[in-house]
Parts: sequence; C-alpha cells; structure tokens
Amino acid sequence: MIESPRRVEAASVASPIRVDIVSDVVCPWCVIGYKQLERALILSDLVAEIHWHPFELNPDMDTAGENLRDHLVTKYGISVEESRDARARLTQLGEALGFTFDYRDDMRVVNTFRAHQLLHWAERESRGQALKMALFAAYFTERRNLDDPDVLIDVAAGVGLDRSEAAAVLADGRYAEAVRELERFWVSRGITGVPAIIFNQRHLVTGAQGVDRYFRILDRLAKEQAA
Repeated sequence: MIESPRRVEAASVASPIRVDIVSDVVCPWCVIGYKQLERALILSDLVAEIHWHPFELNPDMDTAGENLRDHLVTKYGISVEESRDARARLTQLGEALGFTFDYRDDMRVVNTFRAHQLLHWAERESRGQALKMALFAAYFTERRNLDDPDVLIDVAAGVGLDRSEAAAVLADGRYAEAVRELERFWVSRGITGVPAIIFNQRHLVTGAQGVDRYFRILDRLAKEQAA
C-alpha cells in the first residue's frame, strides 16, 4: 500500500514545474514511473508541465517484431519463468496505480519509430500527453501493434487528432529526422535507459522511483520556486 505523505504547501508556487520524460511506448516501467509521478502530483497539489521525448528500446527491431516473452528471455538472459514473474509483478504494480497490463504469452514487441513520429506531431498539436497515454493503453492493455499505421491512426483519432493528418504524418515521414535528432540528443546527454525524468531541466531521475521519492522531489522543487 502506498502511504500518503504530507501535502506540499504549494499556494506560493508561481509557475508549473517542468517535467521532461524520455521514454518508449513499449516500456512498462515508463508507465509505472509516470503513474507514480502522477500520484505524487495529486498528493502535492502541484501543477506540472509534461513534455514527452522519444527513446527506442529496440531501434533495430524489424517490422514483424518478436514474441515479447522470447525477446525478454534473450535480451536479459532470464528464464521463461523469471520473465513470467516479472510481468506478473508489473501487472500488480499497474493495478495499484490504476493501469491495466494485460500480458499474454503471444504478445509481441514491435518497432516504435512510427509511434514516436506521431507523438512528435501530437506534441505540436498540444495532444502529446493524451496520445502517449492512449498508446500505452493500446499496447499494454489492448495488445495492439504500434508499428501498424492503421492502429496508430485509430489511436490518434481516438484522442481528437485529425485522422487524415495523422495518416499523412506517417506516410510522408515529415518528422522522422526530427525524432532521430531528439533520440541522438538524449543519448548524447547520457540517457541509456528509460524512464528518464528531468525536473525543471536540472534534476535527472532514472527508473520508476516510487510515489514517495517523486513527492520528495516535488516538495523540494516547490520550495525552491517559492523561495
């Protein structure tokens, strides 16, 4: 059970806290980390300005993708049972935070470069947050293929983005190089794993750190801004 820490006295905070999150849409710990941060923000009564940035866990993944269980076993050198236990733990953590992981043994991991291009466009349309959450749900809850343009277009339309424009963004690759440049930028800044969360463009926290840790970070930032 997550204990509720004392609330931050935030009335004097002049502006929202900027939060940059480097993540991939097929990263379960990115979901967990964000939901923990979200809970901490609710407890603190603070307002955050969230910005999502691209990172590909498997940039060389081909179009067909791979069986997720087999991929994890090979990539991390774990057993099938250990993989199953890890997914069960993630499912429990997600449930406690209000997110549904619906893992199946036939679930596949896919290339996410198209999804990141769509997210880049959505950020420009002020729908990046909505699309990111929808893509997390589409993959982990609904087990949809996020490398399939039709799936991506449907998800984009579901959060209010223009369907025809979403199709055009994917078809012409207008943001492909911008996404590549951002990926290179974050790697050049030492980001090798996600989630990587940067608070107010100064404080980097990697991994899903838990509600209490995020709350303490927010508390400190609120005091800094109020000083």
